[in-house]
Amino acid sequence: MKKKALTLILVLLFVAMILAACGGSSEENGSEEASGSTETTTLRLAENHPDDYPTTIGDKEFARLVEEKTDGRYVIEVYSGGQLGEESEVLEQAQLGTIDLARVNAIPLAQFSEDIGVLSMPYLFEDEEAKWEKLNGDVGQDLLATLDGSNLVGLAFYDSGERSFYNTEHPIEKPEDMAGLKIRVQNSELAIDIVEALGASATPMEYGEVYSALQTGVIDGAENNFPSYYTSNHYNVSPYFTVNGYQGNPEVLLASESLWNELSDEDKEAFREAALESVAVQREAWAELTEEARDAVVEAGSELIEVEDVSAWRDAVQPIYDKYGDQFGEWIDRLTE
Repeated sequence: MKKKALTLILVLLFVAMILAACGGSSEENGSEEASGSTETTTLRLAENHPDDYPTTIGDKEFARLVEEKTDGRYVIEVYSGGQLGEESEVLEQAQLGTIDLARVNAIPLAQFSEDIGVLSMPYLFEDEEAKWEKLNGDVGQDLLATLDGSNLVGLAFYDSGERSFYNTEHPIEKPEDMAGLKIRVQNSELAIDIVEALGASATPMEYGEVYSALQTGVIDGAENNFPSYYTSNHYNVSPYFTVNGYQGNPEVLLASESLWNELSDEDKEAFREAALESVAVQREAWAELTEEARDAVVEAGSELIEVEDVSAWRDAVQPIYDKYGDQFGEWIDRLTE
């Protein structure tokens, strides 16, 4: 009798467990059906700047917007601080599809699309308003589309500020003041041509070597934006900063083509919208960082030479437009019209 009672109890417990499991499954499915959600896909976005840097802030806003616009079907994890590699490594991985998304500067993308090199032209835009109206508009999207065939898909441009010259010798107010100075530049033909058109001697050099080269007199100056001038401590050894914004290569938020091909048309539109909408947040963070850096170097003793009228500088670099006009002519017209 006891044995039968024990058997009955075990059967009842087994039935109860099955019913509980079915009930839980039904509740979960009902919840999914009510919310319209499906399986979540987690993506990786590579960022080589620190967690609180403006581009990282933009990345995170992009990730938030994608999750919102896809009802949680896509979640993007931002790996800041170069956790997934430096820009060159990240680009290779994105092309192979082992990284889903990345933020890189426009300069290295010129190896995949010569057209994007137009963004390195000096004094290209009349002002910041004109620049971002173009980059956030149809022209900017068309320029990003020239990456087709590289296994990369450009989504949006992020702000990287305006580059200006700074030096150890004297204030520079006009192009003639550049004469004879040895200025560090990136190792590119266009960068060299710009500095030499302004009358200085271009010295290609790795960025990490610039501080000691300024300190020892190997070079007389360099060029960059305020945050880089500050965080690199170049202001300690090169106190004259000419605010003339001669060049403004933007950053680029991009996707791996292998990821892109897996997205529905609706999700592609959601990713593009999220990218463009995140630009405002990224640019605001960049403006705040620029102001902080500017105030810091002034407080440290740097002399800022404000150039209100850059027409003389534009005239001085006309040979650059003569030389590269055939290569970039169409894009120059579209970006400046």
